[in-house]
Amino acid sequence: MLATGLIAIDATILATAVPSIVRDLGGFQEFPWLFSVYLLAQAVSVPIYSRFSDTVGRKPIIMIGIGLFLLGSVLCGFAWSMSWLIVFRIVQGLGAGAVAPMSMTIVGDIYTVAERAKVQGYIASVWAVSSVVGPALGGIFAQLDAWRWIFFVNVPLCALAAWMLLRRYHEQTEKRRHRIDFAGAALLTVGLTGIILGLLEGGTAWAWLSLPSLLCFGVGAAALALFAVVERRAAEPIIDFRVFSRRLILTTTIVSFGIGALMIGVTSFAPTYLEGALGIAPLLSGLAVAALTLGWPIAAANVGRLYLRIGFRRTALIGMSIATIAAAALAVTGPWPSPFTVAGIAFVLGFGLGWSAAPTLIAAQASVGWSERGAVTGMNAFARSAGSAVGVAVFGAISNAVIAQGAGPQDPATIVSASTWVFVGAAATAVLTLAAAAFMPRDSAADHSG
Repeated sequence: MLATGLIAIDATILATAVPSIVRDLGGFQEFPWLFSVYLLAQAVSVPIYSRFSDTVGRKPIIMIGIGLFLLGSVLCGFAWSMSWLIVFRIVQGLGAGAVAPMSMTIVGDIYTVAERAKVQGYIASVWAVSSVVGPALGGIFAQLDAWRWIFFVNVPLCALAAWMLLRRYHEQTEKRRHRIDFAGAALLTVGLTGIILGLLEGGTAWAWLSLPSLLCFGVGAAALALFAVVERRAAEPIIDFRVFSRRLILTTTIVSFGIGALMIGVTSFAPTYLEGALGIAPLLSGLAVAALTLGWPIAAANVGRLYLRIGFRRTALIGMSIATIAAAALAVTGPWPSPFTVAGIAFVLGFGLGWSAAPTLIAAQASVGWSERGAVTGMNAFARSAGSAVGVAVFGAISNAVIAQGAGPQDPATIVSASTWVFVGAAATAVLTLAAAAFMPRDSAADHSG
């Protein structure tokens, strides 16, 4: 719970302070990179950490993650330019790539499927508290012109989490020699970096059909294709593509990807939308967005009782239906900015996402044993991180393209138009994610009694 708190607070504390950071360091066109490089580093490292956790154990991996997250937080706090802040966010992302999936994997190791219905409430309480504390702290630090404390506040939290894990968490693992898939890790990094760089800068730094754009997409696609070939031959692949032959793993992974993209589309752009259009304080915009991350844990805390009665698939479908309706409502109301409207819709959206994320993850975990649980949990976390990384790149490209055609980022009407199109993209993402949930294998309460 303590380790989860690190990632939960970081997920909401930065967005509300973006305008303040831009005023201090400059680089408005670059600010989406604060999210995308973090998410990219997290996404790329998750499969590697997860594979190692199935061999050397969960504890050393989560301790490495906390250490990297601490180092990245300190460096971000001392950043002297937007470029260096972006670089230091990579270090933070590498830490989060270990902490997030290991926390979920440890829960899967310790508790049965039935017990996890109750434990989910404990983990959800962390997100509930963080969803309020994160945006509030971000808004307060921004108003006090002390945005650097957004990162320094992580220092005592990291120290406490590490100390508690060292004292309280014990595990036994089987020691044996392993063959590390360095080639797969390198190709995955190059492939995702190329694709996301092309999405983020296309149409702004260069034209979509220009040489730089073609190089980014070409190199990225080639690296990912080669990665798929290498993984099929690797003794211990970073991503074992054979698991995708299982319909449950494939569909839950796609749903997780969509959830990541949908959530980032709102949490990253809604604060700028409200502050740019209405000129409201960062604290107020942060609280409006906090409604999303408040609705999520409330749903997650109660959804266990439902999936134990009607199954994982039906529960996920209900959740994604709620999320899709909320995302569509946000797109429709986009031209008329209001913090109250955004807060209300964000709460419902978060509720729907929380109602979907928990059953899809637990369904995947319950389908495998200990030796595969780390990899499967990591695949789910990787998909969400990759979805967030691709989502922030795509939505950032949409926003930048609209702003470039309008009167600039200082014009409220242009900000409203750009944000509305981002919300339209989020609604489309919700529809596709709902379709993926519909293809999950049918299950019943009897399947989850263990």
